[in-house]
Formats: sequence, structure tokens, C-alpha cells
Amino acid sequence: EVQLVESGGGLVQPGGSLRLSCAASGFTFSAYAMYWVRRAPGKGLEWVSVINSGGSGIRYADSVKGRFTISRDNAKNTLYLQMNGLKPEDTAVYYCAKYRSSVVVTVRALDDNDYRGQGTQVTVSS
Repeated sequence: EVQLVESGGGLVQPGGSLRLSCAASGFTFSAYAMYWVRRAPGKGLEWVSVINSGGSGIRYADSVKGRFTISRDNAKNTLYLQMNGLKPEDTAVYYCAKYRSSVVVTVRALDDNDYRGQGTQVTVSS
């Protein structure tokens, strides 16, 4: 059974940092591209960042470029998202998601039906 468990969210002041983790199990983690999406209050899912199975092909949404860093440790079956310079508009539930193959050719192929975890809340507020 595929399981993705996010952790690391919380309340942080503007300009602060958080590191999200996503522990994966039930599938061969190293064989799949992974990505982060988020859902802000009252809005739809927004992709944040993607990474291919071997760690290449990293891309970021313009809204987080230069502030967020995605990484993965295939030996630990874990996906990460380092978030720096947080802004109130980053407030959302963050989900990690498993892509359907090892490479994300285009972010337009990301699908809301891809398996994702239960999410972790990130709140940026003073």
C-alpha cells in the first residue's frame, strides 16, 4: 500500500523558514518522480516543485522560485521541501505527491489524481 506522510509544518513568522519532510513507503521510491503541491484556503491545488526520480529535473513554480528548495534522499525514502523567506501567501496545506513515472516531462502532466499524502499545514503569520 502506497503511503506518503508529510511532517514539518507549523506556524512561522513572515521571513521565517520551515523544512517539510515526506516519508514514503509501499512502493519503490527511487523509481518515481515526486512533487509538492499546496492548497491555500479557498483555492485549488497549486503545484510547488517537482523532482525526478534520480534528483534531476527540478522545477519550481514562479511563486516560490529562489525561496524553496526541493530534494530527496532515495536511501531514506524521503522527500524534502526547504522553505525560506516565507510569506503570508505561502499559507496552505502542503502535500507531497507521487508521479506516475520516473520523469516529469512537463508540469502540465501533473494530475490531481496522483497519489498524495494527508498534508501538513503551514501558516505564515505575525
